[in-house]
Amino acid sequence: MFTTVKQAFRKMAAALAITAVAATPMAAHAEGKTIRVGWTAWSDAEAVTNIAKQLLEQKLGYKVELVMTDIGLQYNGVAKGNLDVMLMSWQPLTHKSYWDKVSDQVEDLGILYDQARLGWVVPDYVPVSEVKSIEDLKKPGIAEKFNKRIQGIDAGSGLMRASGATVKEYALDGYQLVTASDAAMVSAVDRATKRNEWIVATTWNPHWMFAQYKLRYLEDPKKTLGGDEAIHAVGRKGFAKDFPKAAAFIKNFKIPLADLEAIMLKAKDTSFDKEATAYIQSHPQMVDQWLHEAMAINNTAAR
Repeated sequence: MFTTVKQAFRKMAAALAITAVAATPMAAHAEGKTIRVGWTAWSDAEAVTNIAKQLLEQKLGYKVELVMTDIGLQYNGVAKGNLDVMLMSWQPLTHKSYWDKVSDQVEDLGILYDQARLGWVVPDYVPVSEVKSIEDLKKPGIAEKFNKRIQGIDAGSGLMRASGATVKEYALDGYQLVTASDAAMVSAVDRATKRNEWIVATTWNPHWMFAQYKLRYLEDPKKTLGGDEAIHAVGRKGFAKDFPKAAAFIKNFKIPLADLEAIMLKAKDTSFDKEATAYIQSHPQMVDQWLHEAMAINNTAAR
């Protein structure tokens, strides 16, 4: 259902992007007005990145090159100056291991949205009396009902790192944490709900799947998956100096979580590019707030 030619192309593009991030020196594009933006094929990342790209190009006169690659390589790319900016830094816990390594080598450009969270979900038809928390996954006979699997996402994500720690902390030795893409995770949830089967899946808010399926988070008494998170934009050292208008815009780019989830849900049946355009056109006052400071900067100050 979710396997498309577009997704196959993305996988090939991601493989090429990994090489590009590792090898392309910033000097190759810093003298122009091109901004290299790292991104990951997560629904919220696609929504935010497409909005930013359109405004940077159409309102501020930059050219944006999107580089899709693993989240860890994005941090490394920004730290080394091979990427200009990334728009998906989950703080304080989810990406802590990445952030701790590069925080003194990058510029934190501020929060894009907050009240995000990570967790494990089950379909609402799984009885709360049987499975309410992650601890309940150890009850006799429960692992078999879930086919001894915890459906995960891509291996390099902070969510999978936290999920691996969760499996150990809760001693869920009888379960296999399955690595897959976001699309494969959603496909597994879709298949299970249509068959009324039990499934545990790793996921996060914001995500359009919560509008599509009746799901609930399992309680996490040991807090191994963290609490509320804020998603930051992170730039390379010198980004604000080299691209002052872009930095001013990104620092003011704040999008409500509910709006973001609505964009994601609509884009599932259209495209993120189309829904980004629609959102920009239907929210002129918000866009003006995002761009006000950037538009006030003297054109001669920007690259």
